[in-house]
Amino acid sequence: MEDPIDALIEHVSHTNRQLVRVLEAKRHVAVRMAQVVHALPDEDPELGGFMGLLDQANGVTNSVIAYLNSVAELQEMMAEQLYHVIMEMEEEEE
Repeated sequence: MEDPIDALIEHVSHTNRQLVRVLEAKRHVAVRMAQVVHALPDEDPELGGFMGLLDQANGVTNSVIAYLNSVAELQEMMAEQLYHVIMEMEEEEE
C-alpha cells in the first residue's frame, strides 16, 4: 500500500512545484509593475490626468491582490493535500 501513497505524494509534489512556478511568474509581474509605478515622476506624470493615474494605481493594486490571493490558495491547497496524505498514512498504521 505504500507504493500508491508514495506515488500520490510524488504527484502532489510535482503539482505544487508547477503551481509555485506560476506564482513566481505572477510575483515577477507584480514587482515589475510596482517598479514602473515607482519610477514615475511625482509631478506631471502625463498619465491622462488624475483619472489616468487612478486607473494605473488600480491596475497595480489588482495585480498585487491577485498574487496574494494565489499564494493563499496555494497554501490552502497544500494544507488540504497534506491532511489527506497524513490521514492515509495513519490508516496504514492501524
